Amino acid sequence: MPTYDYRCNGCEHEFELFQAMSAPVKKKCPECGKLKLERLIGIGSAVMFKGSGFYETDYRSESYKKGAEAEKKAKEPKKDAGSEKKSEPKKTETKPAEKKSKVETKK
Repeated sequence: MPTYDYRCNGCEHEFELFQAMSAPVKKKCPECGKLKLERLIGIGSAVMFKGSGFYETDYRSESYKKGAEAEKKAKEPKKDAGSEKKSEPKKTETKPAEKKSKVETKK
């Protein structure tokens, strides 16, 4: 439901009223009681998104998704069937840690 701005032409009282769009326009001022109330034209309202999140990629068209997938495949490096070589895992040599001991000598 929108919020409407009202102003009384009799007493210049201004206020906001939260009412349904289908509700009739108010005519009677709550301050002075005269029937000189008018609804003002507002600046409009903003769209409010509520929820866990809204992303531009959530509602992509199927043609966009297909084009993006084709572009992704074009960027991948091409593999030749004859040039594939099985790579052996690299072996790393590990040396046992050397223990250093200090021998204290008394003089």
